[in-house]
Order: sequence, then C-alpha cells, then structure tokens
Amino acid sequence: METKVGRDVLAPQPARLVARGFRLTPVLMVLPAVVVLLAITVFPLVFTLRLTVMSWELTTGFPPQFVRLQNFARAFFQDPRFWNAMMNTGILAVVGVGLQTLIGMGLALELHQLGRLRTFVLSLLLIPVMIAPVIAGFQFRMIYNDQFGPLNYLLDRFTGGRFHGYAWLADPRVALGAVMFTDVWQWTPFMTLVVLAGLQAIPAELLEAAEVDGATGPQTLRRVMLPLLLPVIVIGVLVRFMDTFKLFDIVYQLTAGGPGNVTETIAYYTYLEGFKFFSLGYTSALAFIQLVVITVVAQVFLRYQKRVRAGMAT
Repeated sequence: METKVGRDVLAPQPARLVARGFRLTPVLMVLPAVVVLLAITVFPLVFTLRLTVMSWELTTGFPPQFVRLQNFARAFFQDPRFWNAMMNTGILAVVGVGLQTLIGMGLALELHQLGRLRTFVLSLLLIPVMIAPVIAGFQFRMIYNDQFGPLNYLLDRFTGGRFHGYAWLADPRVALGAVMFTDVWQWTPFMTLVVLAGLQAIPAELLEAAEVDGATGPQTLRRVMLPLLLPVIVIGVLVRFMDTFKLFDIVYQLTAGGPGNVTETIAYYTYLEGFKFFSLGYTSALAFIQLVVITVVAQVFLRYQKRVRAGMAT
C-alpha cells in the first residue's frame, strides 16, 4: 500500500514547483515595497537614533564622537532657545488649533444647512488648503508689508492713519499672532471639512427624535451632535497638532524666526541647527525629542477617543 510520503516523493516535479511558486508569489510581489519602505523609513530612523548619542560638527572637520546623552542634556538644561521654540510651538498648537477647531465647527454647521450650495461654497473654502504653505507665507508677507500691504491700507481707512507704516512682523508683541493667523487662515477649512463629514454621518433619525422631544437648536447641538462629533474632532485636532510641530514654511517666509527668536518654532530651530550650524548630533536629538512628544500626545488623543467611543457604545 502506497504511503503519503511515497506519493509526495513520486509526485510530478512540475506540480511541486508550481505549488512552491504559488506560495512565493505574494512574497515576491510585496518584497520591492518592503525594501523601499526599509530604505526610506527604518534606515533613516536608526541612523538618526545613532546620531543622537554622537557629537558630529561638520564645521570643525572632526569625526563623530560618542558623547552618550550629552545632546539631550544640552537641550533640556543648557539651551533656553530650545525651550523658547517648544513654547512657541505649544502656543501655536493649543491656541491656533483651538481657533481652527472652533471656527471650523461654526462653518461646518452653516454649510450643513446650505443644501445645494454646499458643494460650491465648500470648494471655495478649501482653496487655502490647496495652496502650498510656502506660497501662503509669501502671500501674507505681502499682506503684512508695512509700506504697501493691503492690511495697513484698510486699517488706515477706518482708524484715520493710525496703522500707517506699522510693521506687523517686526513687532515682538504681534509677530507670533501674525504667524498664527496665517496658519489658522490656511488650515481652518481642513477642520471644517472634518466636522462637516461628521455631521453628515449623524443619523437623521436622532435629530428628528430630538426635535420631536422639544429640544431647541442649542440643546440638540450640545446633547446630540457634539457627543457624536467628538471622536471625529479628536482625530482632526490630532492631525493638526502633529502638523504644528512641522510648521516651517510659513515661519521661514514670514519672519525667519524673528524678530529675535519670538516666532521660532521647534521645526525651524531644528532646521537652523542642522543646515545653518551643521550640528548633526544635536539636530538628531532635537528631532528625536519631537518624535517622542508627538507619539506621547498621539497616544493620549487616541486613548481619549477610544474612551469616548466606548462611552457612546454603552
């Protein structure tokens, strides 16, 4: 009686090769993408982590030296400019993203009631998002110009010339606000789109039930819409928070971190350390600190969203 092992040995060679080739096909199809992913993500990450414990100053010409955690100690205990950049970034993340969320919610609620005009108005509102940030920064640098900017011209007409020649980007009291206004102008439509998508996903039966129960508009918004919109809003805020830590183009075009370092963000400061001072080890440490901060905050947001969804399910 022929055994199973005997049948496998006596099986035709082409059949076994076809079966083996069928198993290798998915691996061969995915392999190029995996290699590219490793080359552009994993290798730079590992190389950057290695540089965080090295001192490599290209301006001196010396080879890299192992310095343990001195780069992190320099950032946390010896570099007030790092804390200033983190504070500016935090202000833009909290106040700027908060304004984008509030204004975006208001616009989304209005758009939700427009009906046929909704698509047309929304397409107009999304124009700022389609503009490259560096172009938006250049555009607002012209608007803020103290000699021929339209902002000073319009304010002069209503205030009797009080803002004639006023340099918005040179005043330390308002420069960061000018940068924030530019960022809010460009990315509020994104939050509008996120909230509008959440509004359209709310079942109409819930709104009709609230209306039948005699709930007013504000009560419906507070008791029905906002709890259902909260998970969507959390994701939108998280995306914008992470983008704020990458805010570079607008700062580069508007103020270059000035006056002084009033508008210097952590992304711009990292750029200066890497491409102006050529301190690769310290730059890698700054980049790794940003990665840790963003990862921790993202975990907090995602856990909060999970808790909200769990509460809605119960």
